[in-house]
Amino acid sequence: MSTLRHPSFRLLLTGELISNFGDGIFLIALPWYVLAHHGGALLLGTVLTAYGAPRTALLILGGHASDRHRPWTVMLWANSVRSLAVAALAVTTASGTPHGLVLILIAIVLGAGEGMFIPASEVIVPALLPSGELQAGNALISGTTQLSQLAGPALGGVLVARVGPARGFAIDAATFVISAATLIGVRRDAPRPRPASSSTASTAGTVTLRDVLAQPIVRLMLITDALVNLGSTGMGRVALPALARGAMHLDASGYGTLSAAMGAGLLLGTILAASIPAVRRPFYVYTLALLPTVPLIAALPYSGTLIPTAAIITTAFILIAVGNLLLITGLQQWAPPQLLGRLTGVLMLASVGMMPISTLIAGLVIHLTGPRLYFPLDAATIAIAALAQLTSRAWRQFEPTSQDTVSNEPDSQTAAAR
Repeated sequence: MSTLRHPSFRLLLTGELISNFGDGIFLIALPWYVLAHHGGALLLGTVLTAYGAPRTALLILGGHASDRHRPWTVMLWANSVRSLAVAALAVTTASGTPHGLVLILIAIVLGAGEGMFIPASEVIVPALLPSGELQAGNALISGTTQLSQLAGPALGGVLVARVGPARGFAIDAATFVISAATLIGVRRDAPRPRPASSSTASTAGTVTLRDVLAQPIVRLMLITDALVNLGSTGMGRVALPALARGAMHLDASGYGTLSAAMGAGLLLGTILAASIPAVRRPFYVYTLALLPTVPLIAALPYSGTLIPTAAIITTAFILIAVGNLLLITGLQQWAPPQLLGRLTGVLMLASVGMMPISTLIAGLVIHLTGPRLYFPLDAATIAIAALAQLTSRAWRQFEPTSQDTVSNEPDSQTAAAR
């Protein structure tokens, strides 16, 4: 594959594979530990909110730092901090049952590190690869992430069930250290930043972040991403483990199987998206892929046993992976390279930045009504977002490689979507 001829990209791919493998274990160990030793979904939602709030607060700073100091440097420092935080969690968990306040403090540090990391991780691929290889590069990064998160939760479920969560946290800390070491190599080997493409060259010198954010299609992306993630983050982080432990009466390995089903769907969807030729209208195809997930997610808590539930999750996340890869690649091809980090930071406020609100709402709803009701609520937010996108002509007709990056005139076709 042509993208693998770039040494810096190979190093990045290796580090992300290992780090995300550890993250897959962490995704099982943390919720299961909190639910088993401290109570119900409300406390889990509180811990995840403590993690999500600093992550949200630092997204803009992380994007700015990525544009100013190069993304691999930001990722290196962020992973170093996160390795120390997860190691502290492993030590405190192994030494006894830590107070809830300790979990909250560690979650704050982890969230802050990821807030710096996320924009840099979205920007680094365009910095290492030419524009024509972006879709293949994004597919490889996403594919290795999903592969590791497929194996990670499966192994994490077994580890937590047999030896407890402390060893899972220790493995995750070690993977952050390995990833940081690979990023040192990326920094030394990385090429100069990718120059502006021909479609952006005429405006790149004068375009500002405010100009890009003023585009109606960007505002629509912000609004609809917020809607989708308002429900979906709480579904994956709080509602699904609560459903597995409560209504489905699964142990940690059973919940690990459901989480692995997410990873399997994302991996299969990424492979499928990588085999698709370049799409002229990636945003429109993203929405078409999103729509069938609405009935799937709504039906998930009523599927009964482990196997049909895992099958529904896999199917939904195949569709999500296809859409997300096309959306990310289209954005990277369209945005001015010198603003991509800051733009990504802003857009992440509307996606991963919704985690504190989403997990807190999920914890409250599940605490009051049980986990089943939350899934139709999540499906409703996705449906509203998809319909808003489909009513925008500019969204449906958007072609990132055939137009200027930013138009100085407002697009009247998207006025109804504002």
